[in-house]
Amino acid sequence: QVQLVESGGGLVQPGGSLRLSCAASGRIASINVMGWYRQAPGKQRELVADFASGGSANYADSVKGRFTISRDNAKNSVYLQMNSLKPEDTAVYYCNYAYYSGYTRNQYWGQGTQVTVSS
Repeated sequence: QVQLVESGGGLVQPGGSLRLSCAASGRIASINVMGWYRQAPGKQRELVADFASGGSANYADSVKGRFTISRDNAKNSVYLQMNSLKPEDTAVYYCNYAYYSGYTRNQYWGQGTQVTVSS
């Protein structure tokens, strides 16, 4: 079992910045993927960015050049720096932890944190 604790989020004006943090605890696989998804009202949950341990970052096209994902393997943590925020970035952001057993993806979710971009 893995627990994810998120922090950050809030209300910010367009063009502003926010930083999300997520710490994982429990049975952490040495090879895993940590990332962020978001879900806006009436829309499906979508990948924002993820980062495989020992790998590289992967971004949704809509956030490339504005968001930066990073991770600290020693702390089992992942971060999302969000710059140049737009109203369309408004959503609940969820931390995700995943590992693979063969071809099976096992994943856990954080509780979600609200990000609202509005003037």
